[in-house]
Amino acid sequence: MPHDDDVTVEPVKGLPEDLPPGEVILWQGRPSVWPLLREALSLNWVLGYFALLIVWRVGVSTTTLPLGQALLTGLPFLILAGVVTAILYLIALAQARATVYTITSERIAMRIGAALTITLNLPFPKIAAADLSLSRNGTGTIALRTMGQARLSYMILWPHVRPWHLKETQPALRCIPDAAKVAAILAEAAETRVSRPTLERVAIAHPGAVAAE
Repeated sequence: MPHDDDVTVEPVKGLPEDLPPGEVILWQGRPSVWPLLREALSLNWVLGYFALLIVWRVGVSTTTLPLGQALLTGLPFLILAGVVTAILYLIALAQARATVYTITSERIAMRIGAALTITLNLPFPKIAAADLSLSRNGTGTIALRTMGQARLSYMILWPHVRPWHLKETQPALRCIPDAAKVAAILAEAAETRVSRPTLERVAIAHPGAVAAE
């Protein structure tokens, strides 16, 4: 899935160096902006918070003002909600545009970071399992459980991590379109790479849920 709007000096888009002989790219993609905004930046919770503030402010004002004037007292909170939403959208947009997820015949690579760009390489033999969380529209997140003693920073990888798994950080391909198709590509590539399946499973959770451990 090439992205022609990428401007990069990388030898291969999304990768810090040329592919070794015999390694091929099977899939590339990036997060969808609005799902990333809702899931990683908690847009719905933010809007819910402002909605409660508006209801509270208008409700209090109706005790001393006519309803029409009371409604106007909620306007500053409505404007502030719009400003915060715009800021969060720009953050999600910057994160999405800076990200390239790559599945090759040998590994998963994640070029991430809007301010400080890093590339995380995860060879298939180092991946213990992949869990798919799928939404009704087909967008989903594939969380990766790694093997070995490697310590990954939740803060450095955020938002490209499985939410709330702070002790054992799980890198994740967040909010990608056609996630079930991508999971199938990943599972097939991993099984082809090694004599036994590297991934214990690619579990499809109920919409909005995270696959059970």
